[in-house]
Amino acid sequence: MTQENRDILLRLLNQYRKLGIAKQIDYEKFYLYSLITHSTAIEGSTVTEVEAQLLFDEGITSNKRSIVEQNMNLDLKIAYDYGQVWIKHHEDITVNSLINLAAKVMARTGSEYNSLGGTSDASKGELRKLNVTAGVGGRSYMNYLKVPQRLEEFCKELNARRKMIVPSDICAIYDLSFWAHFELVTIHPWADGNGRTCRLLMNLLQMEYDVLPSKVLKQDKAEYIQALIDAREAEDINIFLDCMARLHIEHLKHDIRMYEESMRDEVDRKGGQKTEEVDRKGTTTRKSIISLISNNPNITTTQMATALGINRSAVSKHIKRMQAEGVIRRVGPDKGGHWEVTGH
Repeated sequence: MTQENRDILLRLLNQYRKLGIAKQIDYEKFYLYSLITHSTAIEGSTVTEVEAQLLFDEGITSNKRSIVEQNMNLDLKIAYDYGQVWIKHHEDITVNSLINLAAKVMARTGSEYNSLGGTSDASKGELRKLNVTAGVGGRSYMNYLKVPQRLEEFCKELNARRKMIVPSDICAIYDLSFWAHFELVTIHPWADGNGRTCRLLMNLLQMEYDVLPSKVLKQDKAEYIQALIDAREAEDINIFLDCMARLHIEHLKHDIRMYEESMRDEVDRKGGQKTEEVDRKGTTTRKSIISLISNNPNITTTQMATALGINRSAVSKHIKRMQAEGVIRRVGPDKGGHWEVTGH
């Protein structure tokens, strides 16, 4: 990544640490749920973070989402849980270990593919035996016959780079993880599940060295995909490295803003005074609440607080103001009723 991005990233990570954002109750769990939900969303899932939480913690499925979408999220959750334990052993990453990861990612939703080259089962993480392209009219990935050897070479180089990492060089760790993502997705070893598996490997490499995992949000999809295309066509991986650094920077800025806003809300609840600047920043939370209600009219204030990463009292305060202003209204009782968005 560029020196400018390095400087900004380190400054924000330091601010993130000093604020103690990662010390919130269940922070790691909800951060992981967000990683999973957005990774599957890039592949077409419409499961929300709140729905994912209910699915993972309580086994409650949503009648608004298909079984395939929910299984995508369950599979990826299991893959992350397995990967976090595995990567901490600092073992060499092999073709077999990548196949094992891919099998967990695609366990419930992977299909069997038949071609002239033979049969491969994505649910077992088997390497593809057919040629694939990057979408309609897109460039072809390498011939499937070259995949096993290229994957061996990738693992050898990845392990060599891992051994050279200095744990205190945070930016080098991110660059390594972004590089691994780009190289693996360029090889495109599987008929399906490449994106999720590559983002999983990227995050596991970050977790291996205890740096904050980077997200690719669903709203980042166009920029993220374009960076992959541009880096391949220009044969310049720095295009992708800088894109990923920029996205991580923007997500850190957002998380810091949301945390500081929640702290101001807490001070106000205890008797402090809000400034006009704080009121303006409160519009971010209001918009998020409207979005959550639009996606799930039955959502509770506790679920909203979890999804937004702020305390329930802050959410309740926004809710009361929005009801008083006629922005939203409650239809029916607290239990059994639902929310409606009446205006913005």
